[in-house]
Amino acid sequence: MKRKEENNSKIFNQKPLIISGPCSAETEAQVLETAKLLAATGMVNLFRAGLWKPRTRPDTFEGVGEIGLPWLKNVKEVTGLPVTIEVAKASHIEKALEFGIDVLWIGARTTVNPFSIQELADALRGVDIPILVKNPINVDIDLWAGAMERFLKAGLSSVGVIHRGFSSYGNIEYRNAPMWHIPIEMKRRYPEILMICDPSHICGNRTMLQKVAQRSIDLGFSGLMLESHIDPDNAWSDASQQITPFRLKEMLTDLIWRREEDTDDEFLFALTQLRNSIDHLDDELLTLLSQRMQLADKIGLYKKENNMTILQTKRYNEILQRGLGRVQDLSLSKDFMLRYFNAIHLESIRHQNLVMNNDKPETTQPSSSKEHAEN
Repeated sequence: MKRKEENNSKIFNQKPLIISGPCSAETEAQVLETAKLLAATGMVNLFRAGLWKPRTRPDTFEGVGEIGLPWLKNVKEVTGLPVTIEVAKASHIEKALEFGIDVLWIGARTTVNPFSIQELADALRGVDIPILVKNPINVDIDLWAGAMERFLKAGLSSVGVIHRGFSSYGNIEYRNAPMWHIPIEMKRRYPEILMICDPSHICGNRTMLQKVAQRSIDLGFSGLMLESHIDPDNAWSDASQQITPFRLKEMLTDLIWRREEDTDDEFLFALTQLRNSIDHLDDELLTLLSQRMQLADKIGLYKKENNMTILQTKRYNEILQRGLGRVQDLSLSKDFMLRYFNAIHLESIRHQNLVMNNDKPETTQPSSSKEHAEN
């Protein structure tokens, strides 16, 4: 049965918001000892511990379940830290509310399913409790945004998001590739939304945590979710990405927290001048791109008249190699150059395809956020 919870939105107002605790609650002693050490750092705002663990493979540790709820209630009473857990079903929510859990989060495997999200949103209708939504496993910003919006439509006033990286074929550096452009776009669409980073699941190891955490701070994230365990090497799940509370304090102390705005008039004037220069260059770049596509239209007409295919891979490879050969001289990354020329190439193909089929080149495209019905 649902009940009205005390408004905990003040938790989201803490900047930075630091969430930490073990990947999984294993024993009552492990949970309480970790919480005590984290509280002693004076740097943690919210204690986390997974009770229900949706694992990829069967016959692995899937969490202690609801027997861990009294342990978290005891953490609150002993340390004063508010607590948060992951929920994936309406029954999880009911139990969490019964034991006074302060904040809920939705895992990546749940975010991918709109039916599951709607079930959770309906279960929380009329309940005042903050909720955080992790990005889906695969890259789909509309699915992420849609999950968040379902909770907002259910009447929840404190809804935030967690960037935990994306599963990516061929990725070997990270457990889940950060793909920073996705959370950046999410922040652009929803500038007021609370966004925190989960370096633990992005990295999958301890060595890169500080680097990824600092990167998120530099991009304006409002906090971090970092997994901490009293004995990380012997953790029952995700041992390689957890750190001790002592190491967590060291890392948080070394991070440089930045502000998004500045009120100094001289600084703002200089920044405005630089931004104006960027705006002028952007206008010039767009004009040049338009001129380039006009040339692509003429080439498309020539190919049509001479019965040639649109795709000319030899020519594209020549353009690509010429561009990649200049990355160092231009101080541009190889990755950017590849994405730039791929985008240019696809737009040129689109223009030539329209010419080839007696259509005028389109000047507008459907919104990327348009929803499509799926069977």
